[in-house]
Amino acid sequence: MTLFTASLVLAWIALLQFSSTTPLLRKRSESGPHITTDFPDPSILRVGDTWYAFAGQSLYDYKSTHIQIATSTDFKTWTLQPGDDMLPYLPSWVDSSKNHVWAPDINHLDDGTFLLYFSAPTYHTNAPHCIGTATSDTIDGPYIPSEESFACPADQGGAIDASGFRDADGTRYVVYKIDANSLGHGGICNNGVEPIVSTPILIQQVDSDGVTKIGDTFQLITNDSPEDGPLVEGPSMIHSGDVYYLFYSSNCFTTTNYNVAYATSSSPTSGFMKQGVLFSTAYAGLRGPGGADAAFDNSYFVFAAQIGGGRRGLYTARIWLVGDSVST
Repeated sequence: MTLFTASLVLAWIALLQFSSTTPLLRKRSESGPHITTDFPDPSILRVGDTWYAFAGQSLYDYKSTHIQIATSTDFKTWTLQPGDDMLPYLPSWVDSSKNHVWAPDINHLDDGTFLLYFSAPTYHTNAPHCIGTATSDTIDGPYIPSEESFACPADQGGAIDASGFRDADGTRYVVYKIDANSLGHGGICNNGVEPIVSTPILIQQVDSDGVTKIGDTFQLITNDSPEDGPLVEGPSMIHSGDVYYLFYSSNCFTTTNYNVAYATSSSPTSGFMKQGVLFSTAYAGLRGPGGADAAFDNSYFVFAAQIGGGRRGLYTARIWLVGDSVST
């Protein structure tokens, strides 16, 4: 056996071992758009018998609302609360003249309060977008922002798309993207011209407040394959059995190449392997789906997709592991 053949055999054995312990995902009952005004980057949380969906600021509809909210009692019919702003006041580090707050992520903390992560423009040249946090005693706000940003790495383009994750043992993490393409060299999403910059997705352990950082950050994935296009972004993590699932979007949100992909690992902080695309334009008539979020029970799923005129509507789906017995 040649060294080359032996290497191939070892790689194949490793793949089989990983695959045997890594259930892949399927999807079912996807539907939408449930909201036909612009409702980008949705995040969901169920409190009692009600589902809440938070979305970023629209460039087209209800433009003065920084963070939108919609509700549902059956995960099928959604009611937008127009003009009801979850984040009516912005911290001083946000450049409000740019009129764009996006990528909200809503979390229920162990003490019963609620924490909102959001992305917003800044006054910094080398960190034009950063992540903020805001808190409320009730799910329907209003949320009061901290005057200190959560992540704003200077000279790296800043950070966006924070998403909270609570592990089975109660440990909390935040996954987010380094927004390096904001300092890219032009082209699609400002990162289509060589040299292409890396847009890594990181994870940071946090205390029970969801804000206080513990230890170092770790890189999970980056845009290191042709299929990723100019970037990876919009992360969201869930845990099932011995497997951690990292959802993310690749390519540029302004195009129909945008998608929802996922990677898996046996650890929340390392070893993630990309498993492919879960939702794309080629699937069920969707156009540029992305910005996905999974609920705490790992099967309820939301994302946005293009509905015309630059708008992105709210879509829902159910996802489950291959081999699971789930009735429709």
